[in-house]
Amino acid sequence: MAEAIMNARGKPNFIAYSAGSHPTGIVRPEALKQIEMADWPTTGLRSKSWEEFAKPDAPKLDFVFTVCDSAAKEVCPIWPGQPLSAHWGVPDPAAVQGTEKEVQRAFNNAFYMLQRRIELFLSLPLKSIDSVALHRQDSTALQKEIDNIGRQ
Repeated sequence: MAEAIMNARGKPNFIAYSAGSHPTGIVRPEALKQIEMADWPTTGLRSKSWEEFAKPDAPKLDFVFTVCDSAAKEVCPIWPGQPLSAHWGVPDPAAVQGTEKEVQRAFNNAFYMLQRRIELFLSLPLKSIDSVALHRQDSTALQKEIDNIGRQ
């Protein structure tokens, strides 16, 4: 869902990719429903491993956000180019056991939490920061702002 939200909200300044440490091979229909309800395209969305983005020929990443609550406990790959990264933990809606309504509510909550955080991220003065500065040690103020978004 984060990929669809960022690609819809961050266009044309950002291209987002979503991946996981243990992809299931399918995009959950509940996630697709949330995206479709926002009237955003679902074409091309697929379940993929984050290893795809740790390869030397992967797309250049300026930012990496881990969003699954359990991802905070995992060792992430070393991302080429050393992008700024933060953990924006969101309860995994795919882990919810319950009625169809309870599961859909979990996906709805995750969608709106991710959307809010992405909108906060996009409100940062990112246009005034050149891509070289993003990868230098003096980006600590921006890093603090990005980390704080994950706490909201």
